[in-house]
Amino acid sequence: MQEKVTLSIPKELYEKAEEYIKNTGGFESVEELIVFMLEELVREEEEGSFSPEEEEEIKKRLRSLGYI
Repeated sequence: MQEKVTLSIPKELYEKAEEYIKNTGGFESVEELIVFMLEELVREEEEGSFSPEEEEEIKKRLRSLGYI
């Protein structure tokens, strides 16, 4: 099992993430959603720059969560 750390995010953002999960049904928890998003961002960064389509998809995801 991987060691874990605790992060703090704004409550409003957490609530938006919960709503996103309820509407999409793709994740079991906010933690699972955040881990997925971070893994995707890190993986893509390690692989090189994003294509314009990938960048737009990331922006859409971040907008839906209230980041941008």
